Amino acid sequence: MHCESPIKRRHSRKIWVGSVPVGGDAPIAVQSMTNTDTCDVAATVGQIQRLVDAGVDIVRVSVPDMDAAEAFGKIKQLVQVPLVADIHFDYKIALRVAELGVDCLRINPGNIGREDRVRAVVDAARDRGIPIRIGVNAGSLEKDLQKKYGEPTPQALVESAMRHVEHLDKLDFQDFKVSVKASDVFMAVEAYRLLAKQIVQPLHLGITEAGGLRSGTVKSAVGLGMLLAEGIGDTIRISLAADPVEEVKVGFDILKSLHLRSRGINFIACPSCSRQNFDVVKTMNELEGRLEDLLVPLDVAVIGCVVNGPGEAKEAHVGLTGGTPNNLVYIDGKPAQKLTNDNLVDELERLIRQKAAEKAEADAAVIARS
Repeated sequence: MHCESPIKRRHSRKIWVGSVPVGGDAPIAVQSMTNTDTCDVAATVGQIQRLVDAGVDIVRVSVPDMDAAEAFGKIKQLVQVPLVADIHFDYKIALRVAELGVDCLRINPGNIGREDRVRAVVDAARDRGIPIRIGVNAGSLEKDLQKKYGEPTPQALVESAMRHVEHLDKLDFQDFKVSVKASDVFMAVEAYRLLAKQIVQPLHLGITEAGGLRSGTVKSAVGLGMLLAEGIGDTIRISLAADPVEEVKVGFDILKSLHLRSRGINFIACPSCSRQNFDVVKTMNELEGRLEDLLVPLDVAVIGCVVNGPGEAKEAHVGLTGGTPNNLVYIDGKPAQKLTNDNLVDELERLIRQKAAEKAEADAAVIARS
């Protein structure tokens, strides 16, 4: 059951992070960040590949020193996904990773230092077609803004961001995106709302230091959901104290819930009750684990009884309704076959994969004709 999305995206300038467009009419990109030691090239490449397998569009890598910069160059040669280098303080690191093929530089012009150093970084970015992300964080505001406002506020975040925007404006550099992150949901949301009215560049959304897997997911979904529903946001990063792969999964789940991206399975599942005719929770846990590799957009309903089951199943590509003595599977809204609880997950997985393959073939045919 789908209602047409009422979201009207904010107009923004399109930039390119490697092969990935950000802003304009481009899909909202999902990002994550490695948490390995960047100098451990094998570990970092391995984690990036896991993020790619999860569907990530862009990956950020911290580059704190020159040794990490050299390692970054090796990493860049071993992966296909666009890489953002996270750099603070030493402008020479930015210049080096620009030489090594970075796809985007994440900097704060304010902590790079003298104007000639900022100019050198911007010139290197311009010469190589590299965009810049201005990253403002409530935890690291400039001292004069902390004194002026007394504490981090949405207005302080935006004033900091606009200072950095003015740095780039003076240098006639427009290929940048901006983030104004805070761990407080309302502070971050209001800062992004204010900033969205002042610039045309893409906005990188995030609730910074959101927390662990559960609490961070909730805070991110609430904060980013508010902004995305208003059409604000061109790329997102979910900041979790968890495996970065989980950030990608949560990011896509948020976008899927708002009909902004469709990737992989959209599960519709009941919370289960005493009416259930099979173990819904166990079935869902197994299906989610087994089907993470499927990228084809597919609606799958798993409902434990006949109260809501038929209605939900008829609206899904594949639907399972609990029943006695047998459960009923719907394919494209029509009753297809009955399943007993024996080997229920195995049979349901087989049917879902079969439907996914059919849909992928049909989608490819449509693209080929267009």
